[in-house]
Amino acid sequence: MNWLTNKVLPKIRDWTTSRETPDNLWVKCPACGQMLFHNDLAANQHVCSHCEHHMRVGPKERFEYLFDDAKYDVIELPEVQVDPLKFRDSKKYTDRLKDARYKTGDKDAMIVAHGKLAGNPAVVGVQNFNFMGGSLGMAVGEAIVAAAKLAILQKAPLILFTSAGGARMQEGILSLMQMPRTTVAVQRLKEAKLPFIVVLTDPTTGGVTASYAMLGDIQISEPGALICFAGPRVIEETIREKLPEGFQRAEFLLEKGMLDMVVHRHEMRNTLANIVDLLSNKMRKEGNVEILKPKKKKPAKKEEAIEAPAEEVKTETAPEEPAEKPTDNKD
Repeated sequence: MNWLTNKVLPKIRDWTTSRETPDNLWVKCPACGQMLFHNDLAANQHVCSHCEHHMRVGPKERFEYLFDDAKYDVIELPEVQVDPLKFRDSKKYTDRLKDARYKTGDKDAMIVAHGKLAGNPAVVGVQNFNFMGGSLGMAVGEAIVAAAKLAILQKAPLILFTSAGGARMQEGILSLMQMPRTTVAVQRLKEAKLPFIVVLTDPTTGGVTASYAMLGDIQISEPGALICFAGPRVIEETIREKLPEGFQRAEFLLEKGMLDMVVHRHEMRNTLANIVDLLSNKMRKEGNVEILKPKKKKPAKKEEAIEAPAEEVKTETAPEEPAEKPTDNKD
């Protein structure tokens, strides 16, 4: 009867009795250990009010923090082949994908949306670390390529929020092929003279750091973010030396010139809005934005209107020339 009392009865109690309080009302800060009420944490954009530790957030929260009035449109991304290598370790790759999709509600590790940022159009892609560590696979590669194409079509800057543990091992060489593919997509953006802004969040490592995460025209990071190819533990074991404090963190990389700025999450929207506004004004002056094309045609019509009366003036002054010649003959 032990199996009835120890296994069956507890499960029946869990099903029949309703819990008065949910389990997720309080969140423990991983940095300082302080317990934070979930509503207060969400109102503070998932930043610890005691130690300013920036917790990981998903694409939905990023879009709401960034776009004007939290209004944006998520684009449909291309479908990719599921489990092309029939990979299996302790668990089938298809089962891991199902679990990640059920947990996050997303199809894969990157979501792309477009909207207005301080009145300027912008295309934003966000990697979700909760989806298999935000790993770079075929779906993420297709998402970045689609985001670059949309940015070129809309003549808008592309902003990427990176957060990944590297390439997805379950897709093998197919995941590594996404590194040059995303690099080509970024190059097409630059050929179109459109800004590519990268915001590195905790953590950004592996093949993501070795490809598009370090190709931005402007490199921004959140405070305390881990940014590296190989982690500090692996490096310490390899070189058998103690690394300096804060090694491979955002502030350390800013000091070494690898980043342009480290921006608090509360200031991220204003910072990106100012950058996009400055670059958008520059693009308008250079004539790279389609919105200004009709304005160029209006001055052309005015010039034609000005030239027409000028010809009439010439015809009116033409009869005056013979009147001057008789005066010369009289003299």
